[in-house]
Amino acid sequence: MNDSALYAQALPPGPVDPDTPLDLLGGMTPAAFMRDVWHRKPLLIRQAVPGIVPPVSRDALFDLADRDDVESRLVTHFRNRWKLAHGPFARENLPGVKTRQWTLLVQGVNLHDAAAAELMGRFRFVPDARLDDVMISYATDGGGVGPHFDSYDVFLLQVSGRRRWRISSQTSLELIPDMPLKILADFSAEQEWVLEPGDMLYLPPQYAHDGIAEGECMTCSIGFRAPAYRELAGHFLAWLSETVEDNEDLGGRYADAGERAATRPAQLPAGMAKAVAERLKALQWNSQMVSEFLGTHLSEPKPGVEFAEIADMPLRRYATLASRHGVVLAPASIALYDRANFFLNGEAYEPPAELMPWLKKLADNRQLSAQEVETCADLPDLMETFHHWTLEGWLQLGPRL
Repeated sequence: MNDSALYAQALPPGPVDPDTPLDLLGGMTPAAFMRDVWHRKPLLIRQAVPGIVPPVSRDALFDLADRDDVESRLVTHFRNRWKLAHGPFARENLPGVKTRQWTLLVQGVNLHDAAAAELMGRFRFVPDARLDDVMISYATDGGGVGPHFDSYDVFLLQVSGRRRWRISSQTSLELIPDMPLKILADFSAEQEWVLEPGDMLYLPPQYAHDGIAEGECMTCSIGFRAPAYRELAGHFLAWLSETVEDNEDLGGRYADAGERAATRPAQLPAGMAKAVAERLKALQWNSQMVSEFLGTHLSEPKPGVEFAEIADMPLRRYATLASRHGVVLAPASIALYDRANFFLNGEAYEPPAELMPWLKKLADNRQLSAQEVETCADLPDLMETFHHWTLEGWLQLGPRL
């Protein structure tokens, strides 16, 4: 049995009190930040994380960039030409650290590193359904990705070295054509600052910005999901078609008994469009169905995520260990819930009413203590469910004492 996968390495961060002022937000409460700043205007926060230590070292970041299951990109600006390459990157294929003007971007570091996961947990005053990942950008002197904008909110936390940020509220967001990167054709900075380790800059969506390293530096970008409605519509209709597979109104196949002989064979039969339109009326939905779709869709793990499955363990033995150590959601697990359903890694569950409060607590805290597990252990199906999720690698036992 792989003990390193069975036991969590550390306890995850729990919910953030919305009414407690945070250094992370410059002394603002999360409630005030979400009301007055979020999605509205930039905010520079000096020493948001005093004494910060990079979640991963430079060498560890380079090792992550060499993995097949990690998304990484290399941006260079040599001889005034932008180039973009996608990983994985062997260490010897990266430019030297003394070479100027290159940047390594590594996505989803929180899925592979406990310190990065803890850092992302500090931002849980934003709903988990919106949290995306921690990307770490390593840059040598003069490195950057050019002036650009993001379609989502982002916190830019300096964790080592210095980076100069220039930002603009400009509405012209046209890009330079035929470029490997999405670089603004016209960028006119309105404000600029140099960020030191521990400083952080928040930017709302579509706010133009350009960050240039002053010497070797590392920046953590805490990004958020902002799915396009068109994309959601496509996924929802696919989900809806699966949920109505047993709908009798959508059963059978198109038939056209009595159709007249065609004199214009290429013309689409009017009766076909009418018949299909009539059957498609069965594809109706309500807000609860939309909520169930969102829960399953937004809890789906990122592509490439693999959970460490556990070899079979007897349920009785598992129950003893869970009551001794508690249970913790695996770092890559995504747990959400609505009024009636609990969602975990793309799966929807409609638990009994007495079970739901404990599953909500698990999702909000990303753990249940040993005492909490012992308290609810006798609820029907709970221990069997936890046991199944642990074998799948979705749930872990709490850290060894």
